[in-house]
Amino acid sequence: MQLNRIVARRHHLILTVLCLLVLGVSVLAGAAGRVLKVGATPVPHAEILNVVKPILAKEGIELQIIEFTDYVRPNLALADRELDANFFQHIPYLETFSSERRLNLTWVAKVHIEPMGVYSHKVKDLKSLKNGAVIGIPNDPTNGGRALLLIEKAGLITLKPGVGLTATIFDIADNPKKLRFQELEAAQLPRALPDLDAAVINTNFALEAKLDPLKDAIFIEGSDSPYANVLAVRSADKNNADIAKLAKALQSSAVRDFIRTRYQGAVVPAF
Repeated sequence: MQLNRIVARRHHLILTVLCLLVLGVSVLAGAAGRVLKVGATPVPHAEILNVVKPILAKEGIELQIIEFTDYVRPNLALADRELDANFFQHIPYLETFSSERRLNLTWVAKVHIEPMGVYSHKVKDLKSLKNGAVIGIPNDPTNGGRALLLIEKAGLITLKPGVGLTATIFDIADNPKKLRFQELEAAQLPRALPDLDAAVINTNFALEAKLDPLKDAIFIEGSDSPYANVLAVRSADKNNADIAKLAKALQSSAVRDFIRTRYQGAVVPAF
């Protein structure tokens, strides 16, 4: 009887140790399995995210970067929980898109500004554009309005008072050169440039097309641009601890130095 009790106690001890070992392995596996899936356009957003990968790895977080080449799917994927965050857009675009699609998205960190520029293979100065010249602009509301404001700033058109960031071609009050505006998907503008007299192109797509905003743009936004690119998340995840670590990493000195060195002013830090 005494022997049976001793054997039973040993079995119980062994089972207890095994349970503790399994629990420990599970905890470690859970910690090692922390993953953040972030959607981004390739340049400069994915490049910047690659800089913070090792920073997050030290925190036990694996950063998975999912690249997109358009401005629609990243927000839809975020809302559908296919992503934990995205990094490709400025605040006016996020707010407009979320309102129109009734998505509960917000932003948690400003990272950089990409000055929008006007490019042309046919003229070296906007004043050289002929009457009736065709200018390509993005077809989404916020970037289209931003493009028209830039053309107005260049002195080529005058917009109706107070139209602001959501200006459309129907808000043009004065157009002395009778310029025509062709609205295209933002990603298509670099490819369409040879067929246009000029095009207003977002910097990320300009960089992908090997256009240097500082050398190739014939007119460009100033450094006071309000269009900061942000890390966007679902509103419910705004206070998520891992998202907070990603936001902090994106506003680190390592990212600031990378942006300044890599893009030489074509992209500038917003923090």
